Amino acid sequence: MERIIQFLEANSPFFFATTDGTQAYVRPFGLVLEHEGRIYFSMGTYKESFKQLQTHPDFEVCTADHSGHWLRVRGKGEIDEDPVLQTLAFEKSPELRNLYNETTGHKLGFIYLKEGVAEFCDMSGGYECIHVNA
Repeated sequence: MERIIQFLEANSPFFFATTDGTQAYVRPFGLVLEHEGRIYFSMGTYKESFKQLQTHPDFEVCTADHSGHWLRVRGKGEIDEDPVLQTLAFEKSPELRNLYNETTGHKLGFIYLKEGVAEFCDMSGGYECIHVNA
């Protein structure tokens, strides 16, 4: 778990993909959290990405470093409304308070990887698969 989080943080932004029916959508994300042994991602509840995850909980995340190593995380997500997550997100990225507050009316939503895999790969064909179940 720690290795996955560290790679995502070190290679931010990472790219988060959702689907809406048959169409895939990818966007850059920068915040990943670990809480109670789970990997969490966050986005505004008003955004299409959050709405897509409510309907289609499968997602994929991908990023690469400058030396030709990359990480792909994919699987099923589960939305979590625990208020401690917002506190953790604001501690890690205080600038989020400017976007998600009572004045803007925007709320921060969270999804964790409930079941899936993390694949560490490199340009020479190296491959390691880690199964994730929360």
